[in-house]
Amino acid sequence: MALPYYEDVTPGLGVLPPRSTAVSDAAAMTLDGEWRFRLYPDGAGAGSPDVDDADWDLLPVPAHWQLHGHGSPAYTNVAYPFPVDPPHVPDENPTGEYRRDFTLPADWPAGDAVLRFDGVDSCFRVWLNGTELGHAKGSRLPAEFAVGPVLRPGRNVLAVRVHQWSAGSYLEDQDMWWLSGIFRGVTLLARPADGLPDFFVQADYDQETGAGTLSVRTDRPALLSIPDLGLIDVPAPGEYRIESVSPWSAEVPTLYRGTLATAGERVQLTIGFRTVAVVDGVLTVNGRPVLLRGVNRHEWHPEHGRAVPPETMLADVLLMKRHNINAVRTSHYPPHPHFLDLCDEYGLWVVDECDLETHGFQFVEWRGNPGDDPAWSDALTDRMRRMVERDKNHPSVIMWSLGNESHTGRNLAAMADWTHQRDPGRPVHYEGDQNCAYTDVYSRMYAPHADVDAIGRHAEPPTDDPADDAHRRSLPFVLCEYAHAMGNGPGGLTEYQELFERYPRCAGGFVWEWIDHGIPRTASDGSRYYAYGGDFGEPLHDGNFIADGLVFPDRTPSPGLVEYGKVIEPIRIEPTADNVRITNRYDFADTGHLAFEWSVQREGVPVAEGPLDVPLLAAGSSALVPLGPFPVDGETWLTVRAVLASDTAWGDAGHEVAWGQAPIAVPVGAFPSARTDIRLGPGVFDERGRLTAIGDIEVDGPRLDVWRAPTDNDSGHDGYPVAAVWRGLGLHRLRHRVVSVVADAGLTVTTRVGPAAMDLAFDAVYRWVAEDDRLGLTVDVRPIGAWPGVLPRVGVRMAIPAELARITWFGAGPGESYPDSHRAARIGRHTLNVDEWQTPYVFPQENGHRADVRWALLTANSGTGIRIAGYPIFGLTARRWTSEDLDAARHTNELRPTDRIWLNLDAAQQGLGSASCGPGVLREHELHPAAVTLRLVLSQI
Repeated sequence: MALPYYEDVTPGLGVLPPRSTAVSDAAAMTLDGEWRFRLYPDGAGAGSPDVDDADWDLLPVPAHWQLHGHGSPAYTNVAYPFPVDPPHVPDENPTGEYRRDFTLPADWPAGDAVLRFDGVDSCFRVWLNGTELGHAKGSRLPAEFAVGPVLRPGRNVLAVRVHQWSAGSYLEDQDMWWLSGIFRGVTLLARPADGLPDFFVQADYDQETGAGTLSVRTDRPALLSIPDLGLIDVPAPGEYRIESVSPWSAEVPTLYRGTLATAGERVQLTIGFRTVAVVDGVLTVNGRPVLLRGVNRHEWHPEHGRAVPPETMLADVLLMKRHNINAVRTSHYPPHPHFLDLCDEYGLWVVDECDLETHGFQFVEWRGNPGDDPAWSDALTDRMRRMVERDKNHPSVIMWSLGNESHTGRNLAAMADWTHQRDPGRPVHYEGDQNCAYTDVYSRMYAPHADVDAIGRHAEPPTDDPADDAHRRSLPFVLCEYAHAMGNGPGGLTEYQELFERYPRCAGGFVWEWIDHGIPRTASDGSRYYAYGGDFGEPLHDGNFIADGLVFPDRTPSPGLVEYGKVIEPIRIEPTADNVRITNRYDFADTGHLAFEWSVQREGVPVAEGPLDVPLLAAGSSALVPLGPFPVDGETWLTVRAVLASDTAWGDAGHEVAWGQAPIAVPVGAFPSARTDIRLGPGVFDERGRLTAIGDIEVDGPRLDVWRAPTDNDSGHDGYPVAAVWRGLGLHRLRHRVVSVVADAGLTVTTRVGPAAMDLAFDAVYRWVAEDDRLGLTVDVRPIGAWPGVLPRVGVRMAIPAELARITWFGAGPGESYPDSHRAARIGRHTLNVDEWQTPYVFPQENGHRADVRWALLTANSGTGIRIAGYPIFGLTARRWTSEDLDAARHTNELRPTDRIWLNLDAAQQGLGSASCGPGVLREHELHPAAVTLRLVLSQI
């Protein structure tokens, strides 16, 4: 029995050869808008395309039908949601029937025309005016069909049948929501008889002479005009040398505008001169090493899925530029072509990735994997060809990627061979080729810091074949995915960046990933939250692993993005009390677009500021600039900032690009001395030695706390799941026993704290003293027994009245910070409401910790409240629910305020790491059980 076309492994039928996208003066007509739609439960669909659609629903194009009430989204990371039985798919194959009437304009030119689909998931078949045009697969790739002989004046009827599952689905297992439909635009394009079918512009730059070589290949003779280069109506195809051009880079994205014209068509050109090469094992552009400060970007919009509006694409690019990101890997498929236009214009290096991932074959030990099965050869090569031909004229694309997590095999090698022949000017990337037999860079995912260090030194373990080993060691190294940004994290970014900057072989990497793929939902009580895998009744899913981005679903930057932007900042600012060293870490740009300024703050309050005269610094150079003297009184900090000197395409004047801080005076405060009476200043205690009030403000605690609601990284995935160890030990259910309460020079309360069923414990001794209106507390914590592993935190927890919701503190901020994620936090005076203090991770977890707090004021609207000071510092967390409440919640709307504010006052916290899909916490940021002392002073305001 012949296979249905949607189970055929071939790319399709009737599809025209791929070509580049271009803006042309030929007639064009968008067919986006409201289409008639009906969903059928199996691959048969509605049968004839000439059905009566009068009672069908309306569905927007572009869109996914599951996001408009037809079926439900489903999320898996690796596993296919259907049996691994290639190329077959289940009989339960939801099939959407689309129909659209359109009227051809009266002035539409006679002759050839094509119908272009920019993205349809996962397989579709097309009829125009009852005539079948063909069918195609490759969801995130364009497909064009010839329609000239079928078009008719006036009314035309277009019918499209879209199958959710097809043989192509085996190639599209890309760690994302399974969503279907016509999700990119549909366009009717006139093709003039003397038009320009396709063209290929290659613009190389010679860094030695400053000259550019422009090679233009066309399918038929044309005239090339680029006025700014002095080229007016010169022949194409052809090659031209321009003695002086300004090169294109992600930092200075200089573009030259022009046209290619034939008798029947004029096409716009956007040209950037740049040369990509691997030189002595180093990735270079225009003769200079480049460091990729990158991010992996899935296409996502919380309401529209992968049907991303143009304004949202621009928002992504602007957010990236404003957080110092300079590179994008288009994981794991080519993006909408408009996104690449924006990368050309605003400046982002792009690794353009093919629409290919077969990760689910991992569960069957890669048996039948399309990457090595000759039956799939045409399908895989076709996908590569369609991407390269579509995107070949974009200067921002500096590397082609064969796809993601598809193991290895002959078909992938064939894809690379075709690409090398078609476009030798760009390296080919594929992480699955671990021996680099057919790729031009050595790529890894989630390599631990120690591995990156070894690779940077060319000291990684050898491969089996000496020749392969020597070849791989001669290549630059890229982390195509690292620093998994799931939930609270990632940690360890600073240490990765130090390695990238230390070793020329290391070309940087791409954080996984850009955005949380949350889908907004409304609970029965009207509260809103973001849904993830399993929230739509999927029998097989991977939970909140879809929420692993640097921005939340609404594109609010997470603390992880703020941290990343600080870690990768292109200007290094290292101040002291006397001078500041400014280092230009750009690859190309000088500092002419920046202004520098300094300020001095005393306990976070500005006392002096001014501009800083920094000489013009070329890329890679530095200068030592004298400073001071400055006014000094109390704890005083110097901050030096680099900001945009004037408006740019992506940021306003004054936008902060980089900053550095240094203390110039840090006095030691006085801790209250012991008094001989037991009336401890403002403190009121019960008979068990527990603090119940500070002045007339009721409080509860403090008492020892070592638990935090586990982060996604604590829970682990590929890394060490420390949360499971913590729960096994019972750290979330400790019990407290008062051993003694002794009134001496103050009040000493000795306790023993431990979990049920264990003989492990902590001795916690609270020593209270008072002086006038201040209450001093020293907490000595000592672990008892052989505690394994690490602890979540060590500190105390207390509760205060809910109205004390305004928090002003002097310390690190304004955002959250943890031991291995704190570069973006600056020392200063900050103020937030307790509700603003929270970070709304899609999956609730530990958040909101502020490190290095000197003092904090928690006040009501009236101004009354309490003051907590550290000697010298402490970590502070404040929320309207307990850690237990946070741990129990699965969505943000389940967090309901209590009648108190719960404070954690920490001596130490465990780092974050990236173990949700990568390395755990570095040793230096781990919190191992040991004796700890925390010193605090409390008073009423």
